[in-house]
Amino acid sequence: MILNLDPQFNPFPNQKSIEFKSFLFSGGEPHIKIENNFNTSETITVTHRLQSFNDVGLLLITVDALKRMGVNTINVFIPYFPAARQDRLMVAGESLSVKVYADLINNLQLNEVTVYDPHSEVTPALLNNCTTITNYTFIEKVLSTLNNNVVLISPDGGALKKIYKVAEYLGGKEVIECSKSRDVKTGKLSGFKVYADDLKGKDCLVVDDICDGGGTFNGLAQELKNKNAGNLYLAVSHGIFSKGLENLSSYYKGIYTTDSFNTLKEQTNITQLKIADLLA
Repeated sequence: MILNLDPQFNPFPNQKSIEFKSFLFSGGEPHIKIENNFNTSETITVTHRLQSFNDVGLLLITVDALKRMGVNTINVFIPYFPAARQDRLMVAGESLSVKVYADLINNLQLNEVTVYDPHSEVTPALLNNCTTITNYTFIEKVLSTLNNNVVLISPDGGALKKIYKVAEYLGGKEVIECSKSRDVKTGKLSGFKVYADDLKGKDCLVVDDICDGGGTFNGLAQELKNKNAGNLYLAVSHGIFSKGLENLSSYYKGIYTTDSFNTLKEQTNITQLKIADLLA
C-alpha cells in the first residue's frame, strides 16, 4: 500500500492509497492524522517530494505515526533527495548537509529507501538500505522524440561517470565532454569548455541530474554554439528551475525533466515526464 504525502505526486498509481489529513500548526509544525482503514501487517510505502525542511518533518512524523499504528515494514520513496549537492566540504564553516538529512532518514530504521537519480554516490552510501533508480529510461524516452544523430553532452566533470553509463545502456551513444570552473566562495561560474573541435551541426542533448538556476546550462549553450552545434536540448532528472525557464528557453529548443521535484505548468518547449511512467 502507498501513502502519498504530496497529493499531486503518485509514482505508484496501481497500488491502493492510504487516506490521511495533514496541516501546519500555528507555530509552523507539520501534523498528520492517518485513517485507520488498512491492514497494518502490510508493507507501506511512503512517498513525498521534499522541497523544504517542513516536508522532511512531515515525512518523519508520518513514519512515526505508522509505527505507532503497528506497521512494522515501511519503505520510503524520495525522488529528489535534499542537499545531495552539498556532499563535500568546500570551505571552512560549511555543513555536510547531505549527511544531516541522511541521518534523519536513517534514524527511522526503514526497510528500504529509494532515491531517483541521486546527485552522486555519496547519497546512497550514507543512506541505510538504499536503492537507487537510474535516469536511463528517462533519457531513452527523451531520445525517442529526437533524431537519431543527436549526441550526448556531459556538462561538467561531475556528470561524466553517469553519462557514460547512460551511453552504454543506449548502445554506445556518442558523448562529448565539457567542463567549467566555479569559485567555491561565491559560486560564480566561468571558463566553459567543450572538448570537440567542430560539432558539425549535430544536435546536442545536455544530460544532468539537477537544474537549479540554470547558469551551467546557459553558459555551456553559448560554447556549444561556438563549436557549431545544431539544435540544443536539455534533459535534467530534477527540474528546480529557481530562476524560471525564460533564459534556458532562449538557448534550448526543448527542455525535458520529470515530476520528481514539483509539477510544472504546461509550456511550449517544456516536457515533464511522470516518474510513474518511467517506473512502469
